[in-house]
Amino acid sequence: MKKYWGIITVLVAVGLALFFYFRFYFVFGEGVKSGELNYVVYKGLVFKTYEGKLIQTGIRSKSAGSIQSYEFEFSVEDEALARELMLQGGKTLELHYREYFGALPWRGFTKFIVDSIVTARPAPVDPLGIQPGPVEEPVLPAQL
Repeated sequence: MKKYWGIITVLVAVGLALFFYFRFYFVFGEGVKSGELNYVVYKGLVFKTYEGKLIQTGIRSKSAGSIQSYEFEFSVEDEALARELMLQGGKTLELHYREYFGALPWRGFTKFIVDSIVTARPAPVDPLGIQPGPVEEPVLPAQL
C-alpha cells in the first residue's frame, strides 16, 4: 500500500511541476507591437516591477456606442531596458515581447514581457514616387 502512495505522490508532484511550467514559464507567443510609448513606471508593494503602456494607432469599440484606443500594457524584466524605455516616452517605438499564459508577481503585473526595442523601419516612400528636389528660382523677363 505504501508503494502506491509513493507513486501517486510522485505523479502528483510531476503533474504540478508541469502545470506550473506551462502556466508561467512556457512562451505561448511572441511578436512586435508598434505605437507611441505612453509611460514606463517602477511600482509594486512587495515585488517592484517595471510596467508600461504603448498606445497603438486606430480605435476599437468594446461595446456599442463607445470608442477606445488600442492600448498594449506590458512588463519589463530587464532594468537597463526599462531605463532606456523611460527615456523614450512619447516616441513611436516597435517593441518585441513574449506572451505567457499567466503572470508572476516578481516578473510583472501582465503576461506580456517586453524584451527588446526593435530598430525603427525606414521612412515610408511616397506612393506617387515624387521626390522633393531643389527649389529653382523663377527667371524674370528682365534677366533674359
